[in-house]
Amino acid sequence: MLISKRMKKNIIILLIGAGLLSSCDKDFLDQVPLNELSDKVFWNTEAEVKAAVTGVYNGWESGDHILYMDCVTDNSYNQFPWEGYTVLGNGQVSPTDAAAASSRFSYTSIRRANWVLQNLDNAKISPELIKRYKAEVRFVRAYRYLDLVTLFGGVPLLTGTLSIEESNIPRNTKEEVLKFVMDELTAAAADLPAKFSGGDQGRATKGAALGIRARAEAFTGNHAAVKATTSQIMGLGYALFPDYSGVFATANEWNSEVISAVSYLEKTAATGIFGQMLPNSMGGWSSIVPTQSLVDAYETKSGLTTAEAGSGYDPKKPYVNRDPRFYLSIVYPGTTYNGRVYDPLSPTSSDYPASANNTSKTGYSYRKHVQNPAAFSDIWSAGQDIIVQRYAEILLLFAEAKTELNEIDASVYDAVDKVRTRAGMPAVDRAKYNTQAKLRELIRREFRVELAGEGRRHFDIVRWKIAEVVMNQPVLGMLSPGTVDPATGAVTFAANAVPLKPEDRTFNAAKNYLWPIPQSVIDRSQGVLTQNPNY
Repeated sequence: MLISKRMKKNIIILLIGAGLLSSCDKDFLDQVPLNELSDKVFWNTEAEVKAAVTGVYNGWESGDHILYMDCVTDNSYNQFPWEGYTVLGNGQVSPTDAAAASSRFSYTSIRRANWVLQNLDNAKISPELIKRYKAEVRFVRAYRYLDLVTLFGGVPLLTGTLSIEESNIPRNTKEEVLKFVMDELTAAAADLPAKFSGGDQGRATKGAALGIRARAEAFTGNHAAVKATTSQIMGLGYALFPDYSGVFATANEWNSEVISAVSYLEKTAATGIFGQMLPNSMGGWSSIVPTQSLVDAYETKSGLTTAEAGSGYDPKKPYVNRDPRFYLSIVYPGTTYNGRVYDPLSPTSSDYPASANNTSKTGYSYRKHVQNPAAFSDIWSAGQDIIVQRYAEILLLFAEAKTELNEIDASVYDAVDKVRTRAGMPAVDRAKYNTQAKLRELIRREFRVELAGEGRRHFDIVRWKIAEVVMNQPVLGMLSPGTVDPATGAVTFAANAVPLKPEDRTFNAAKNYLWPIPQSVIDRSQGVLTQNPNY
């Protein structure tokens, strides 16, 4: 959610006054004792209550987590194990080397939410405002539980604050947690406004609650519920932003397409993730880089896949005549980026994969979130929002639900066409994509290319049960050797050019659909918390 300067100040006051950042090694679910005196005196004014509720948003989601999540899919590659996503992507994660799973198995936000909900009825503010604040907090808590259940399966379901002695409790089932999430989001949506403005812009809205509920429903395969929920969202006034690349620009934050986002403030509450994604020649780390598999997923501009006859695709000129979203999302050999021709093919180039540790090992980088690096006063301390959910996803979820229900009609094609034509692609060929199987193929490809680099792919390959196929493949990159003309950007591949191969991957369907519970957490629970299968 957007957190304004005023909201940031309130968060700081709350966390200092209530001591919510304390911790205890004995408490495996972060359920620390809360300050009794603060509970009794903190809820006397509307400003104090608003500060408490605002504090729940602090850390509700992380932009880093969103963007790095593509590295545990066939979309992206992370070359640095210490950043926490390499072993999650290549299948080598374990309870004792849980990498990013260690930070994601967290109840900090849930604890804050439970504490606020426990005290809101004592607040000396209007009943209407109490109801709205409860809905905001329930949204955040439900979002955090959805993150936990999709990554780890069943987890302990806590709806109140606990003492250390009470906190060692067993896991609830996945079904119980998902039901709780959907019930909470349904209740929250009923009490949330359609939008906020001014300093309150970015707090949980009806659309945000319904949008995340649609994700949860899709995760359970309840297509009828997804259809109903997305239909409701489609009546709330959201619209695709006219310019695909502009959706993500700082100047267009909270445009008509954005449903929820993680917000940053330049220098004071900033993110360095965009610097981590830049190519080496621009001082970046190449921490999150696209794969050849993602590049191959983009259709040609005619609307045909690269494998189809008549598509116009030339494997010797693979970057010509492609889906416009490819050019707006990927930095590829020969493109002009940040005022220079990007050249990962020449051994003398600082972007040549073998030339430095921080070069892209696939030869590609992401452009989507940083169309113009020079526009940032400090790319390592940026204030640009990172979108959690946008309207394009809702349209695709609606089309998918109707397709899976075999209710294929004009509304399905219209939803997909809105996404495609906004990007400059032709409308769906209705004669070609006229069956459930063909439409499923198209819609899944649209999910992938429309939302590439936005952290959504893991959720999709898990719920579609295709991770065991797409993740049992090596990570491949651009063809090499070759040359890039420094003047024109024209790329020429040598006759013996083969794809780069930065990494082999494996995916064990018997265990890797879930992440392991970190062993340290299990140890602190004194064995009450059990491990996921086959870890």
